[in-house]
Order: sequence, then C-alpha cells, then structure tokens
Amino acid sequence: MRPAIRPVVRLSGQVWWWPAVVMLAVGGYRLGTPDLWRDEIATATVATRSLGDLLRLLQHVDASNGAYYLLMHVWTSVFGDSAVSLRIPSVLAMAGAAAFVALTARRLFGNRVAAIGAGLLFAVPPEVSRYAQEARSYALVTCAIAAATLFLLRALEKPTWRRWAPYCVAMTLAGAGHLVSFSTVAGQAALVALHLWRTRPAADRRLLWQYPLAVAVAAVPVLPVVLMGSRQSDRQLGWIPAPSLRGLLRFGEHLVGSDQVFYALALLALPALALPGRRLQAWQVLLLAELPVVGVWLVSRLGGTSYFLARYLLFTVPAWAVLAGGGVGAVYGAVTALARRGRAPRRALAATGLLAVALLAVPAVAALPEQPAVRYVGAHNGSEEPFKAAARAIASGYRSGDGMAAPLGDESWAMVWPGVSYYLPSDVRPYPVFVAQSADDAEDLSPAPCPQPQACVGAGSRVWLLVLGDTADPLAAMPTGQAQVLRAQYGDPDRVTPLGGFTLALLDRDT
Repeated sequence: MRPAIRPVVRLSGQVWWWPAVVMLAVGGYRLGTPDLWRDEIATATVATRSLGDLLRLLQHVDASNGAYYLLMHVWTSVFGDSAVSLRIPSVLAMAGAAAFVALTARRLFGNRVAAIGAGLLFAVPPEVSRYAQEARSYALVTCAIAAATLFLLRALEKPTWRRWAPYCVAMTLAGAGHLVSFSTVAGQAALVALHLWRTRPAADRRLLWQYPLAVAVAAVPVLPVVLMGSRQSDRQLGWIPAPSLRGLLRFGEHLVGSDQVFYALALLALPALALPGRRLQAWQVLLLAELPVVGVWLVSRLGGTSYFLARYLLFTVPAWAVLAGGGVGAVYGAVTALARRGRAPRRALAATGLLAVALLAVPAVAALPEQPAVRYVGAHNGSEEPFKAAARAIASGYRSGDGMAAPLGDESWAMVWPGVSYYLPSDVRPYPVFVAQSADDAEDLSPAPCPQPQACVGAGSRVWLLVLGDTADPLAAMPTGQAQVLRAQYGDPDRVTPLGGFTLALLDRDT
C-alpha cells in the first residue's frame, strides 16, 4: 500500500469518518441556492462591520448572538460575505456534530453498527440539512452540545480535570452561541444520576461535586451574555407565543422537520430501550433528548418570556440520532447472535447486514420528499422576504441619483433595508429616503427613521419604494407622514410590482 493512501484508509476505518463525510455532502448540496432570509441578513450586516461598530451594536441588540457574530466577523474578513461563505461554518459544524454523534454512540452502545448508524441517521432529518445551510449559530451550538455529551461520558469513566476541561470548553461555546442550549444540563444531570446508579456500589462519588462544579466553570464566561441578553429579551423574543401542551406533544415533528422522519427515528429507538444489553444507556440518552425540551417548555409556560422554538432546541437532535443508532445496533446484535447459532452463519450474517442497512434506510426514505423543500430558492424564507428579487428589479431600472425608501421603525424587524442592500450590485447604491442615521451610526440592525419625513426625502427625481405585503396601493401601506410627503412630491407610483411578501413601486416626479 502506498504511504500516501494509508492515512485515508485509516480514516475510512474510523466510525466517525463516514457520518462526517455524508453530513458534509448533504449539507453542502445546493448550499448557495436558498436566498438569505432576515436572520441571515442580520449575520451578514453585523459580521461585516468594524469590530468597534459590532461591539457597540451588541450593547443595544442581539447580545445573545454576540459570540457568533464575532466568529463570523473574523471569518468574513478572510473568506468574504457571499451566501456560500456565510454558510460554510454551519456545514462544517454539522459534519463535526455527526462525528461526535457516532463517537458517542460507540462509547454508549459498544459496537460499530450503532456508531456508524447513529452518525448517518443524524444527517437524515430535513431540519438538520436546513440549519447546516443557515448562517446562524444553531449548527455550531448543536456541534458543541454533541461534543459536550461525548466529553461528559469520558469524564464519567475517569473523572480527572484533564477530561473535565474539554467538557467545560464545549459547554461554554454552546452557551455563548445560544443561551437556551444550557437547558441540556437537565438531561446531563439525569445521565450522571443514572450512571451513578448503574455503577453502584463502586460509583465514583467525586462526580457528585465535580459535575456541578464543571457546569459552574462552563457557565461563568457566559454570564456577561446572560446579563446583556436579559435586558434585550423583550425585543428579541417577545414575538414567540407561550407553548401549549399540544405543542409539547408534537414537538418532535417540528424539531426534525418531518413527522414521518421523527416517528421513524422513534421506532428505531425502541429496541435500544427494550432489548437487554445496553438498555440503561439508552434511557440515559432518552432523558438527554427529552428533559431539555420539557424544561424549556415549562419555563416558557410559567415565565414571562417564551423560548420554546424548534431551532432553539436543535441541539437535542444528536441525542435522538444516538438513540436510533443504538436501536439499530441492538437489533443487529440480537439477530447476529441468533445467526451464529444457525447452520449457515456466513449467509445469515450477510442477511443481518442487509437488515441493518434496511433499518437505516427507513428514515432516509421518509426524509426524501422533505429534503428538496429546504433547498429551493425561497426555502429559508418562503415567499415573505424576496430580497434578491427586489434588488434585481431595482438594479434593472436603476439610474444614478435614485433614492430608496423601505420599512423602518416598528417594521425594521423585516430587515428590508439591509436585505435588499445586501443583494444590490456594488455600483447600484440609491440614496436613503426617510433615514436619519445609517445602521452603523444608529448602532442597530437597520437604519434609524427620520422623525421629520419632509426633511429626509431628498431631492432626487425618482424613488424606489418598498412596503410590506402585496398591495396595489403601496403609499397606503406606509406611515401616514411619509406617504403624504411622497404623494405631494411624486404623485401616484409610476409602476407597482408585487413580489410576494413585498411590493416594489417606482415614484417619478417627472412623469
């Protein structure tokens, strides 16, 4: 064997290798096809600011995403801010999560079939593909929590600070990426408790104080994010409704993006929970998957702010993949044991291998109809945020000296101004209408509106007008003061183009 080939052969023999490669391929397929939606536009507009402007913005909004924005600031300064570039860190993170899933399943269930099966199953859910292709922190948080689970299991086997250190780092990264991820501690605590019960009477009682201390150490660097984020929670999370009991019972379907895929994964998990061998380990993983969800649901029901959103809890999907992989491994182990007692063990073992492949194929086949839905042009935003379509229409008819008016103030959540500006060519830069301060100067995600519309309309002969919704009368959809100024100076729109979510109109005082 050639020396250059040996490392590749060694890698291909590792249980984490193929899951990582498959997840990388699944996540990378048509990576740049979906248009950026408003949350990704926020990433693009914040990450490309100067470091000083970025830090000042975090004092007013989006502090909970500050660590991710800082990471993307460094990334975009090297690799640029194209849609593909913005999303590559998420693809890499999901591939890493698949690797950690496989290694966790190997450690818990002790066989390669469970390990490789778990890693491959992680790549199946449509929502995993979706957030592997999104320029937000969810994939990185999922990878960090998957890593923390593996490091926790290693620390439970040998509780030394050398093993607790990577767990603390992974948990800190997860918490800094998204505070809700710390709800995984509820599942981890149950896992630790079952580990102590399973290993009695020789259980290492140092875990009773080492684990809580490790969690506290991981939480300390996240406290500034907690303090700043708590002051901004109303603006960031006020739109999320309090969850219902029905929402909890059907949460798994939303979590993976398909009811059929979720039920297929749950069905595969049953053998691990029921068959002897590693049954207790399977229950540990089930609690790791479920308790964070239940905990966030309770907090969202009883507290004043709701955090119960599927993408916020995406980090629980690795536990479901580990559990389903454990089920495949349990069936494979049971059938293999029976086959070895038969008269034709080789033929029976081959059939057992085919059975394992068939079991893995069930959720994959269930996911096939759903996968294209997360990869078409409007997959991330549906028809509500046609930023690229609006930018293309403006660019096609642009003249030097044109202005642009877009929703601001109470409608700035739609990110129309930064979204359309992102997709405009570099030589198409209409002057801002009704804008008092740029987003950078306002230390916000969108420009600050002018309190006196008459003073900020400009002297251009044409204005491109964007309003929310599809309407034949865009001026009627604007704030009254702004509409009056435009109608007085420009009259009725020259042309009106509904784009599906936005309406674009051209006002021309010379016609």
